[in-house]
Amino acid sequence: MPVGIKLVSGNAHKALAGAISAHLGVPLTNATITNFSDGEIQLQINENVRGADVFVIQPTCTPVNENIMELLLMLDALKRASAGRITAVIPYYGYARQDRKVQPRVAISSKLVADLLTVAGANRVLTMDLHAGQIQGFFNIPVDHLYGSAVLYEYIKKRELKEPVIVSPDAGGVERARNFAKRLKASIAIVDKRREAANVSQVMNVVGDVNGKDAVLLDDMIDTAGTITQAAEALRQKGARKVYAACTHAVLSGPAVGRINSSCIDELIVADTIPLDSKKEECPKLKVLSVAPLFAEAIKRIHEESSISSLFI
Repeated sequence: MPVGIKLVSGNAHKALAGAISAHLGVPLTNATITNFSDGEIQLQINENVRGADVFVIQPTCTPVNENIMELLLMLDALKRASAGRITAVIPYYGYARQDRKVQPRVAISSKLVADLLTVAGANRVLTMDLHAGQIQGFFNIPVDHLYGSAVLYEYIKKRELKEPVIVSPDAGGVERARNFAKRLKASIAIVDKRREAANVSQVMNVVGDVNGKDAVLLDDMIDTAGTITQAAEALRQKGARKVYAACTHAVLSGPAVGRINSSCIDELIVADTIPLDSKKEECPKLKVLSVAPLFAEAIKRIHEESSISSLFI
């Protein structure tokens, strides 16, 4: 058990926090989170954390705003309790898609959340697969950015796919697909699509050879599953033998599960950065992989002040 580490978890993903705790051999710090009748959150840390190296585990998944507020309150409480260092462990960083002005008079929400975390008391951030890597620059504190591809790769490698081809569902994910394909010694392809509105997409064309191959659609997140299911259909039409989909963050909101169940996707492989207990029951195609060992190792190395660059793959 690493001496001096304290692990604190909010309500967002207790299962992941518990798994990280088990891997580290460090019990979760006792904390009480309650709500007033109007929904206002009240939080108290019930153990001494003075001088401790504290890691607060809280993905900002749905309900996004409530989980962000919980995280901010935990950071503030720990700061006021004289914690030695506070690291916000955010497996899924909400508001990451709003990282620039795409229209007049809109907020850059991911920058605002970064500022809130810093002001609340975070000394550093540990996260995974930000929607845009440059979001790291929104923070004026150190950010350690892990990649879910390390977990997805090990599973897909064991599948022994026939002539695998890694497919990016849009132009923005080409670098991710290229890096993954290089490790798997696979070819790559791109689905060219035109987005007509938020959460609505139209597949246009497949660039690359997928005929007779096992295709793996690789993305950082799947939200309503419109893009990924349309891309899978396009790959089938181009002769793909099997179609797998893989992502780090399975948001799976709205009609996502129904779309996946009725799609030609053979298996959807995801990490557990977001709680998925109910989704696993609803979606038999879903395969959930744990990122707890990866986060546990990163936390251990941060605490020991040793390099974690070997984990950035």
